[in-house]
Amino acid sequence: MTKVIGVAGFKNAGKTTLVEKLVIELTRRGYRVSTVKHAHHSFDIDHEGRDSFRHRKAGASEVAVVSRHRWAIIAELRDDPEPTLSEILEKLAPCDLIIVEGYKRDEHDKIEVRNLALSHPALAGSDRSIVAVAANGPVVDAPVPVFDRDDVAALASFIETHAGLGR
Repeated sequence: MTKVIGVAGFKNAGKTTLVEKLVIELTRRGYRVSTVKHAHHSFDIDHEGRDSFRHRKAGASEVAVVSRHRWAIIAELRDDPEPTLSEILEKLAPCDLIIVEGYKRDEHDKIEVRNLALSHPALAGSDRSIVAVAANGPVVDAPVPVFDRDDVAALASFIETHAGLGR
């Protein structure tokens, strides 16, 4: 079974930057890594005037766009409910690790990202799925290990150990 680790926190905490750096570091270490990003708003990966957009607007429930460099399947939900994280994870190809950005309320293990300049509430302590904190400064009395948000090598090593990725 593929290992999953989340990166959670509030707006402007540095989640996306951390995910990007972790993907770079973990792939450099030889792991095959996939990511899932939860968006709290609507988004489009095809745009008006594109053939795929026209197919979708005509009523296609799924549109596959394929080139020699990448492919994507766009699923139009219409009135169906948003798929769960578990349903999305089942659709991904096998890999060593999936890093999930968002899905803050789901039960998978997560690293909380904190920007100490913002006054967001702490997740660690009240959320048992938080296994570490990555912050841009010291965090006093944290109930889990704390890492400097920019110490990607240490965070990657923690993830390797925590997720049992050892090579």
